[in-house]
Amino acid sequence: MENGEAGKTYFWNNKIRPKIDGMQYNGKRYSTIYMSLYGISNLEEISKKIFIETSQLMDKNVKKHMDITGKYSIPEYAKTGLNMANIFGVNGNNDKIDYEKFFSTDNKVLCFDDLERANVDVIDILGYINNFVEHDHIKTIIICNEKELSTKLKNSNLDDETKPMVERIQDKIEYVFDKANDYERIKEKLIGETFEYRPEFNYIINGILMRYENNPDLIRFLRENTPYIINTFNKSQTRNLRILKHSLNDFSKIFDMVNKYYPNTNYRVIQTMLIFTIAISFEIKAGKITKDKFIYINNNEEYKALVISSKVFMDNRQFYIKEFDNNYYYNFKAEYRFFKFIENYVRTRIFDTRKFKEDMEDIINTVDTEKLPGHKRLLTEEFWKISDSQFPEVIEEVIDNVKNGKLILIDITKLFMYFVYFVQKGLINYQISEIKSIFFNGMDIAYQNSEYIENPEQELEGLSFGEKNVDVEDILAHFYVLNGKLKDKMYTEKANDVLKAIPMKIENFYEKLDEECMDIPIFKYYDPHQLFQRISCASNEDIVQIKEKLLERAKKNPIKLKPELKNMIKLKEITEQYIEGKEITIKIVMLSEFLRDLERIIKKYERA
Repeated sequence: MENGEAGKTYFWNNKIRPKIDGMQYNGKRYSTIYMSLYGISNLEEISKKIFIETSQLMDKNVKKHMDITGKYSIPEYAKTGLNMANIFGVNGNNDKIDYEKFFSTDNKVLCFDDLERANVDVIDILGYINNFVEHDHIKTIIICNEKELSTKLKNSNLDDETKPMVERIQDKIEYVFDKANDYERIKEKLIGETFEYRPEFNYIINGILMRYENNPDLIRFLRENTPYIINTFNKSQTRNLRILKHSLNDFSKIFDMVNKYYPNTNYRVIQTMLIFTIAISFEIKAGKITKDKFIYINNNEEYKALVISSKVFMDNRQFYIKEFDNNYYYNFKAEYRFFKFIENYVRTRIFDTRKFKEDMEDIINTVDTEKLPGHKRLLTEEFWKISDSQFPEVIEEVIDNVKNGKLILIDITKLFMYFVYFVQKGLINYQISEIKSIFFNGMDIAYQNSEYIENPEQELEGLSFGEKNVDVEDILAHFYVLNGKLKDKMYTEKANDVLKAIPMKIENFYEKLDEECMDIPIFKYYDPHQLFQRISCASNEDIVQIKEKLLERAKKNPIKLKPELKNMIKLKEITEQYIEGKEITIKIVMLSEFLRDLERIIKKYERA
């Protein structure tokens, strides 16, 4: 039995199998039969695989293909194509075949790989393999990762939710110990020798890099930075070479794109890209995190703000981001440490060229941190990295920008948290009341040139002191009031833009309503009298289509659109007043139908 982590199969194919295939013992010349148990769901599948590998009746073309290509196991597509009925001479016979009767294993050495990845109970597989060893005396090798196997046994799902929790925990403990004991008992009986495979990763990684020899610039860069590759690989604690190979393939594309479009990129930045690509690949692909951990981080500035706030304010809600940064960038100093285009590429397999260009332009403008505006240095850089001589200048620059409303609203709110901290630590000669007044007034001015932030909680999360601070709470409350006004302002502009297309540019109205406003309550922000005038001037056909659109969106998103309720009620009253006592015409009938659907929409909003 061979036990180990990454590189076991490579070691088998390149070291052990060639030795066995050339071995002669007691007049017998041995050959190997390799079989991966990955995904096997029942024991009969193992029998089928062994039969296909050993049958003397195997299709000659398949054997010829194996000889020419130098492959020692039949590709899956060939197995699928084998005509099993013809092989057995049982055309039309639906009887179940016992594949074990057809084994031809004389002078063979069986190798079972990926024991930990089978979908069959490990104990059952070992019992099955025991038949070859004990009864047929076939020499057998098993390759597995016992750490993963142990985890698999522990994670077996035995939960019976009808039982009390204490009893379920007790059952789980007993099951795990029983399984572990069964495994050790059968292993002791079945396995003669166990060898632990500990690969020399420098050697293996050197082999992986050989595939990039046709790209001289890339392989030179990778060889120069092999210590960073190995270090990042080790810090992932997964020992999964497949993921490492995939991450280096991803990096090869990133490297080529950077050199093609931004050939003068700082060498340190490209080193950081290499580390980040490998790190994010292991974090996402090894299942260490859920993929949404990084989705809402849009750029390096937001990433660093989260890291810095978690360090300054000791906030555990950003624990994962802080640990990711501490782990992979430990003793590696880089101002730019998060690349959204790389994270998106690894997570979605889509290389977003627009985001790539955004990130690269941002890198060009921010790598030299001393040239950054003061407020960005506080928000994205550990403030203790600012020299004592520069710190007062940075503080006065920020205060001046806040006073004059030159910063956006969300940044002023974030900065206030830092200034409270600075006052508490005695780093600045201001009273908190003075700072609070400056920031309140600055927020009112900044409101005029700021935009609505849809999910401010994500940006402000972590900017706290563990316990409530009245001044911080006041600033946050003021921010949410102003952000709410920005929302109303934005939706009012949106409503005017969309609804003014009725009736003269009705196609524009349909398009914008479908693409932009199906879950935005724009009718809250438009005068019902003006809206009715526009609708009543539309053609009869358009009146029908408008009411259908409104009803459709109300059915899909009643909760999000509920803020429209008041104006929908008002629109209903205006429509009723208009059609009351009017001579019956097609338009009046269409408006009556419109009124009926308005009542249905109102009921949906009231129930939401």
